[in-house]
Amino acid sequence: MKKVGLLILSVVVLMQMGCNHKPSNSMTYRPLGNTGLKVSEISIGCGGFEKLDSAASIALMDIALDSGMNYIDIYDANPITRSNIGAALKGRRDRMIIQGHIGTIFKDGQHTRTRDLEETKQGFEDLLQRLGTDHIEVGMIHITDSPEEWNELEGSPFLEYVFQLKEEGKIKHIGVSSHNAEVALMAAKSGWIEVIMFSLNPAFDRLRGGAIPWEEGAFDNLQAGIDPVRVELYDYCATHHIGITVMKTFGGGGRLLDAAKSPLGVAFTPEQCIAYCLAKPCISTCILGIDNTEELLTDLHYLHATDAEKDYSAVMQPIKADKGGQCTYCNHCSPCPQGIPIAKVNELLDKAQTEGYSDELQAQYDALPHHASECTHCGSCMTRCPFGVDVPQKMDEAADLFGK
Repeated sequence: MKKVGLLILSVVVLMQMGCNHKPSNSMTYRPLGNTGLKVSEISIGCGGFEKLDSAASIALMDIALDSGMNYIDIYDANPITRSNIGAALKGRRDRMIIQGHIGTIFKDGQHTRTRDLEETKQGFEDLLQRLGTDHIEVGMIHITDSPEEWNELEGSPFLEYVFQLKEEGKIKHIGVSSHNAEVALMAAKSGWIEVIMFSLNPAFDRLRGGAIPWEEGAFDNLQAGIDPVRVELYDYCATHHIGITVMKTFGGGGRLLDAAKSPLGVAFTPEQCIAYCLAKPCISTCILGIDNTEELLTDLHYLHATDAEKDYSAVMQPIKADKGGQCTYCNHCSPCPQGIPIAKVNELLDKAQTEGYSDELQAQYDALPHHASECTHCGSCMTRCPFGVDVPQKMDEAADLFGK
C-alpha cells in the first residue's frame, strides 16, 4: 500500500510539473556568482544514488529535471553513486550543471578525502568516465576545514593540477567546499575561487568563530545572532558576486526537522529551512540530500508552498527570548515598502556602534539605493522579524549616525 500511495503521489506531482521534460514555471533560477551560469534555487545532492539501481536513478533524475532542477553536487567517490548518476544523465547531460569534487577517492571500501596528486588525478578521471562526460562546470576542491589546510594549498601540486584542469577545459570554474566560516572567507578573498559550497542553516549560523558543526561541544555556547565571521562572509560574497551553494540545509541528517535532535530545540519544516537560506542574497542554490523519490517529492513542495508555509519566524519564537531583540541580518523583514535594505543598514549601524564610525562604513551606507531616513515607521518589517528587533528605532539611529 505504501508503494501504491507513493506512486500516486509521484504521478500527481509530475502532472503538476509537466511530464514532457519542461522546467516547472515555479522554479526560480539564480546567478552562480560571476560564472555566467543560472542555477535552480534548489538542487540535488548525490548521496541517495548509492542506494539505487540504474532504473531507479533514472526515475529520480526524471523528477528532478521535470521540476526544473539543473544543478547537482557529486562529492561521493563511490563508483556505484557515480555510475548511477552517469546512467541517469545519459542523453541529457546538457540539462544538468555538475558540481564535482576534486580530491575525493573511493579507498578501502569508503569515500575518502585526499590531497595526494596521483590519487586526485585517478579520482577525477574516474568521475568524468563514470559520468560519461569530458568536463564538469564546477570543480570543487573537496573539504577544506582549517586555515592551515587552506594555506597548504598555495603553491601545492594539488592546486597546480586544479588550475591545469581549468586550462584544459575539464572544469569551467573553481570552487571549494568548507564547513568553517573562517576558511570560506579566506577562500572568498583569494581572488580565484568562484563558488563556495558552505554549510548553512539557522543552527549553524550561530556557531562561534571557526567551529565545525560535528566537533564536540560546538553547540554548547551558540551566538546570540549570526556569527560575525559568517556575516562578513555572506556580505563579501554578495558584494563580490561569489556564488554560495548550500550544504546541510536541514542540519545534516535532517536534524533541524526533529525537535529532539535540533541544536536549537525546535523543529523546522523543509520549506522553512530552504526559505531561511534563500533569504540571503549571496546564496545561489540549496543542495538537498535526497535518499529516494519520496524525499524528493516532499522537498519539491517548496516550489508550490505558500508564504505562510515558508515563514520561519513563528518556529523561531522560542529562540527569540535568548537573542535579546538583536538583528541577525537574516532579511526576513524584507521587503520594505520604501525599498530600504534593512538588514544591510542594521549591519553597518552595528559595525559603527561596536567598532567605531569610519569613512568606509559611511561610503557603503551612501551607496545604498535607499536610506534609513526614508523609514515611515509603518511597522510591516516588525511583523515578520523572528527576533523582535525594533526596526524603526534602528532606522532612526542609523539616520542620526550616517546623516540620511
